[in-house]
Amino acid sequence: MADLRLTLACWDYDRTRPLIDGRVKPEGIDLDIQVLRPRVMFDRMLHDQAFDASELSLASYVAMKAKNACPFVAIPVALSRLFRHSCIYVRSGAGISSPQDLRGKRVGTTQYGATAVVFMRGMLKDDFGVAHSDMHWFMGGLTAPTERPLLPLNLPPEVKLDLLGPGQTLEAMLEHGELDALFSIYIPKLFLAGSPKVVRLFPDYKAAEQDYYRRTRIFPIMHTVVLREDIHRAHPWAAASLYKAFCEAKALALDGLYDTDALRVGLPWLLDHIEETRRVIDDDFWAYGLEANRPTLAAVARYVHEQGLAPRVVEANEMFAPGLT
Repeated sequence: MADLRLTLACWDYDRTRPLIDGRVKPEGIDLDIQVLRPRVMFDRMLHDQAFDASELSLASYVAMKAKNACPFVAIPVALSRLFRHSCIYVRSGAGISSPQDLRGKRVGTTQYGATAVVFMRGMLKDDFGVAHSDMHWFMGGLTAPTERPLLPLNLPPEVKLDLLGPGQTLEAMLEHGELDALFSIYIPKLFLAGSPKVVRLFPDYKAAEQDYYRRTRIFPIMHTVVLREDIHRAHPWAAASLYKAFCEAKALALDGLYDTDALRVGLPWLLDHIEETRRVIDDDFWAYGLEANRPTLAAVARYVHEQGLAPRVVEANEMFAPGLT
């Protein structure tokens, strides 16, 4: 019997590369992999269901599950995860020296509902008492025209959100004093250029993030992997096969981090970072699975509800295909 042929969209990470280059093959599945940037594949999957399986924004997936309008079934894979204290930038001279100073300020972001921004707002509310409704939000492109929201926004009335007009960009508004802060998935070009007009809210973000993890056990997950629900109904075994393959691919990527015979040129401190991460988090610091990620999954489900992106809190046990723990 021929293998089930499925299209899979994902980005070229070290943890997906063994699937892309064929070193790992899911049992019973012949993958046709399309390597795409997340913003491109998310849009195509959410609006057109263009692939059989795809990397997808975790917050978008949870919001759809909460609305009982989700055409996908997820597997507990965390392709992208990152602490986000380093991603909050403030304008010098805006009077922001602590998180509490963000109240009443004008804050820009490229995607109000992006998982990264959801985690930033959730962290500020939990740790500093600053709610999403305490800030005036502006959504648009960092240095290019505005992109449409990944999912339609139907926010509660207490949320003040303005969309940038033609010709406006977030970085230009920050530089000209029209914004006070940026919650940015990408490092702003102004910051990379060394502009004195923009600084990080958390200068020692590494210490802040380590303390945050020790207290909460939350290691934010940005992207999961989903299978179209019609595919899952027709082939319920495929989710487990894909999950096993993604776990095998991740294991190969982690093994490669310790290849001291061919350690990446220019990164002599890489092993120090890996060992420090293991001390703070765990040996399995990039854990897949439901049980290993319960604090993070509970947090994102609560945050999307609290921030007006979902009508209810989705329980972690509801999020993934049955039997995948």
